[in-house]
Amino acid sequence: MLNGGLVSISFRELPPEEIVSLTAGARLSCIEWGGDVHCPHGDVRRAGEVAALTAGAGLRTSAYGSYYRLAEENEFGFEDVVASAKALGAPTIRVWAGRRGSAEADAGYRERVVAESRRCADIAARAGLTLSYEYHGNTLTDTNESALTLIREVDHEALRSFWQPPNGRDTEYRLEGLKAVKPWMTNVHIFTWDDENRRLPLADGEEWWTRFLAEAATTGRDHDVLMEFVADDDPDNFRRDAEALKAWLDRANG
Repeated sequence: MLNGGLVSISFRELPPEEIVSLTAGARLSCIEWGGDVHCPHGDVRRAGEVAALTAGAGLRTSAYGSYYRLAEENEFGFEDVVASAKALGAPTIRVWAGRRGSAEADAGYRERVVAESRRCADIAARAGLTLSYEYHGNTLTDTNESALTLIREVDHEALRSFWQPPNGRDTEYRLEGLKAVKPWMTNVHIFTWDDENRRLPLADGEEWWTRFLAEAATTGRDHDVLMEFVADDDPDNFRRDAEALKAWLDRANG
């Protein structure tokens, strides 16, 4: 079952109350709360307040979008990340697989990312959570091959991955990447950008998104399809895009 939601950092300038109102008003079901603005890492009191706002509107927390970079210096500890995720009621924590693309990362760097992935997955598992990679450029999940290799190298029962279509790649390559990470996939970040990273109406991507969502729906598990960024950061554009998303989810869910 695919469920629609919103990534809170799509509207970094808005307070959580307005994020909740927008999501509920669009008749989506969940929110991925970001750790940079809305729910700062380690601020358990704030996370609890946001959790209450979310539940009070009939929504749930889909994930905690941390800005923790594996194998890099962070201004906060992973234990702080876990504390916030627990207070939010998030089932999974999104992390970044380093700060280097696979072409720039030597064997030693990959080994460090693998080692810290296991360490953080252990911590998350003890808290009853999972760890999910951001599927993104300039990290070790920047290509289909590197992402799959990394997941297999870590080989941890609590390790998962998000998926999103890499920019500048054709539809078939993107679909191959989705199929490869499907056994470990938690959620999907959905947006429509052109090859120059300009934000377009979500409906402009209907040709490929309907294929991606049909594939994602075949896992036999629940996944949240989370809207990330909209044109001009405009709530009206968000509402328009949410209508397209809901129609596609209805189709994919059968």
